[in-house]
Parts: sequence; structure tokens; C-alpha cells
Amino acid sequence: MGLFGSSGIRREFSSSLVEICLRVGQIMGEGAQTVILGRDARTTGPLLAHAFSAGILGSGGCVWDGGVAPTPTVAYATRDASAGAMITASHNPEPYNGIKLFNPDGSSFFLSQQSEIEERIGSGVYPPVTGRGRNDRRDIVTPHMDAILGKISLPSKSRIVLDCGNGAGSVITPRLFGAAGGKCLAVNANVCGRFARPSEPLEENLHHLPSLIRENSATCGIAHDGDADRMMGFDAKGRYISGDMMLMLFAEWLGAKKVVTTFDASMAIEEVAEVQRTPVGDSFVSERLASWGDFGGEPSGSWIFPDHSLCPDGIYAAGLFAMIASEWDVAEWYDTAPQYPVLRDSVRCVDAPAVMKALGAESPTIGLRREQENGWILIRASGTEPKIRLTVEAQEKADAKKYLEIGHSLLREGITKIRKEQ
Repeated sequence: MGLFGSSGIRREFSSSLVEICLRVGQIMGEGAQTVILGRDARTTGPLLAHAFSAGILGSGGCVWDGGVAPTPTVAYATRDASAGAMITASHNPEPYNGIKLFNPDGSSFFLSQQSEIEERIGSGVYPPVTGRGRNDRRDIVTPHMDAILGKISLPSKSRIVLDCGNGAGSVITPRLFGAAGGKCLAVNANVCGRFARPSEPLEENLHHLPSLIRENSATCGIAHDGDADRMMGFDAKGRYISGDMMLMLFAEWLGAKKVVTTFDASMAIEEVAEVQRTPVGDSFVSERLASWGDFGGEPSGSWIFPDHSLCPDGIYAAGLFAMIASEWDVAEWYDTAPQYPVLRDSVRCVDAPAVMKALGAESPTIGLRREQENGWILIRASGTEPKIRLTVEAQEKADAKKYLEIGHSLLREGITKIRKEQ
């Protein structure tokens, strides 16, 4: 059925999404399972959370409802339950919503678990409705924050400019910085249900932060997406630190010798650690980290610390980055760290899966990676939007531009091929 993308189920809100949440809830509650539930700040969240809860309760399961809470908070709380569920569309625009599912170790549901749910929904066979379930409210934010505070502390000189993007991080990250000993200027830090900026923490969506960092003599700047599983940072000069550079910064600070990252991450990480790569998507990274690696992440801003949780934890990452910035000169590190030109682009394409299959990809979202003489090209369908993403890297910028042109040429060939077949 293809319900699951690279990170859970995600689509524009509709009545079919309400039914999907109900059906997934029925399956998750079977056998009187206990499920942690949270949601981000989207206005469609309460309805979807109620539909999911109804499914759990109908199957005789128990819901521990954490209300508005970040995805990593839900995943962390899942260690005390059978599974976890987060109603969110993560960094997608407001009209989107969806659901992410977690195992007790914080990892996203593996492909086998996703396939089982898809098959059950496809067959239309659900557990009998017993109506004997239970719904309890739980404070899941405080235990998560306390766990992070056990590893993070900040000097009083630490000053952080934080943009929560009106997402679920608003309920924990500002409090975390104060409790850790630092000072925090938080913007867009309320859960009003509307995003004051595009949710994805890309540099082009955060133009307001550099001046705020410099004007307030901040030691760093930090931004979250809608469900705070992602975190991106700025140095004290107000410069945005790319995801590839952040991956290296965390690896060096942690002394990580074995790093798991995705096919679209820079080859520069291989200069500081042994690396294993997975398809794009935090679920693939967390599944690999369950058996190998000290640290993992992907350039989109998902950072996974396996000794803490196998879920990308933007809250933990924010605290760790603030601590690094209070002890290291991140700007100086940035200027001396190895960097290669990485170019990223995307093309809106309603037939993205068909185009990728026409290009020979076995899985549209895993895509095709073509090795080049001094770099590589990755073409893949987005797992959350009707887009095809292109990423290239080379040792020289001229080569990177050439590889991006090759990628676009391949993409045009795929589009032409399916149009002829239609």
C-alpha cells in the first residue's frame, strides 16, 4: 500500500488520514498493548490523536497521552511502554500531518513492522472492538528533560538564541537551557498551531537569527522543526552550520569512532571516523545503530545518540551543541574543518515514484547513487512530498556543478520516458 515514507506516515490532512490513524490505533492496541502518544502543535493534531486513541481503546489497549510534546520526548517515554506514537508531519508545511511509530528503544518501526501494518490495513482485518481500553494523561516532558540534564550543563556565560518554529520543542527546550544554567532568548516559542516561518530548519528559513545572535552576543543559535526531532545550529558569528559540518562536530566532540549516516552525507565525515551509510531516512540510521556505531545522523538535522535513545533527539542535540559552543570556539573549528562542495536541489514531480523506477531504482525513496571520479550523485524521491531530490558532492565546486547538471539530465530522461509510456 505504500503508507509509510522515509519517516512514518505523512500526507496532506484529509478524512482518509483520520481513518488511517484509527486503523493503525486498532492494530497497535491489539493484545492490550500500552502506547505512549504525543502530538505536535498543528491544529489537525487533536482530531488525529483522538482517532488513534479510539483505535487503541477499541482494541482493549491503554493510551498514555502526553499531549503536545516533541517526537524525541515521546520516543524516550516509550521505554516504559509497548510502543510509542507521535502525531506529526515533522518539518512539512502546516496542511500536512501524519504519524510516527516507535519501539521501546526509541527506534522507529523497522521496515518489517511497517509492512505488517500495511498488510493488515490492506486486508481490512482488524482486532474485534472490545471497548475495554484505558486513556491516562502522563507528564512525559519532565522525565525526558531530567535525563538530558544528567548529561548537559551550561556555564552562566552561555547565551543561546533559540527558534522553536512554533513547534513542540517550545514546551521543553527553553526550559532545558534555563535549568542547565544558561540564558536563552527564545523566539517562535509558543504552540499556537501556526508556524511563523517554514518549519524545516534550513538556512533560507532562518534569516532573522544571525542578527539576533550578534546583537545579543550569543554563544550560539539553535533552530528546531515542527516536532523537534531535528536541530540545526549557528556559531557565535551568526553563521549557519550545515548538516554535514554538524555531523562532524558532534562526532569529534563525542570522540565517536564509528558513525552511521546516510548516502547523501558529505564524504568529509570519513576523515574523522569509520562510516557506514544507509538510505536517507532516520529510521534506517537508527536500525543500523541498533547493532553498530557510536553516533549517527543525517544532514537534514537528525542526530541520534544511541546511549541515550535510538530516536533523533533535537532536544538533546540542542543541549549538547550549546555545551560545545560554551567550551569550544565553534567558529574557529568551522573555519579549519574539512569541507567539500555539496549541492542540493529538488524538482516538484507528482510522478516521482514512476520516474525513479524508470531510472532503474528498486526503491524510489532509496533512489540511485552514481559514483563519479571525484564525488557522487544521488537522485531519490522524497518520502514525504511530491518531489525528487538531487544531491551531489565533489572535491571541487566546478565538478559539483557539473554533477548537478548530470543529475538534472538523468532526471529529464526519466520524466521523458514515463511520458512516452503514458
